[in-house]
Amino acid sequence: MTSPPALAETEGLETYFEELADPGSGAWARAEADIRRAWSRSGSAAMDLLLKRGEEALDAGDTAAAIEHLTALTDHAPDFAEGWNARATAYFLAGLYGPALSDIARTLELEPRHWGALAGLGAILDEMGDAQGALRAFRASYALHPHQQDVKDAIDRLERQLAGVAL
Repeated sequence: MTSPPALAETEGLETYFEELADPGSGAWARAEADIRRAWSRSGSAAMDLLLKRGEEALDAGDTAAAIEHLTALTDHAPDFAEGWNARATAYFLAGLYGPALSDIARTLELEPRHWGALAGLGAILDEMGDAQGALRAFRASYALHPHQQDVKDAIDRLERQLAGVAL
């Protein structure tokens, strides 16, 4: 008997996404926390442990170990968006933009509302000199979660940079 695939527990999050997207919502921080908590649960204790180990390695600055743990996670739970997003972060921090972009694409395929993946896409495109692509990604992230000051700052900076340039 095979076990079901690991999927983030994202059923019933629509209300939280609505609260998060409302710039005037006083409940946005709770909504964000609830969404993140749901995204971090694969439904498999073993897969959740791989995610935790990968995140701990990232926190310790060990991108090689993080990539190793998170690759095991994506191999065993290919439908778990947060595994792909975490590995994208590890690849980005290791300066491996190609693999990071690939993992972001997979994250967004599985969870199109992943504001963190969109912000990461914006950061990579910005680093690569694609200001227009970065601005589009940051705006998409901000539309989902307008309480991200760093994303708002990036949008403002890129808008100033691109002033007078046809978008």
